[in-house]
Amino acid sequence: MATRRTSRCNVAQGEVDLDAYATHDEVWREIGLAAPARRALIDAGLLELDHLSKWSRAELATLHGMGPNALDKIHRALDKHGISFRH
Repeated sequence: MATRRTSRCNVAQGEVDLDAYATHDEVWREIGLAAPARRALIDAGLLELDHLSKWSRAELATLHGMGPNALDKIHRALDKHGISFRH
């Protein structure tokens, strides 16, 4: 018999007002990030690309919803705008 796992994600539990994120995620939508990564950035107070210069890639990777695909998209966007992660 398979063990059923319960999600600890507030979105999956229906405890998040997704519309509240819509006013802050335009920058992240433009670079093609999926909703979990966009929410993670907004929850961390990262609302613009240049805000990421205060974070290392490793720190960003610890955010719930931030996977390798999102990190790659963010890195490409930073490179395009001449911004880098904190070292």
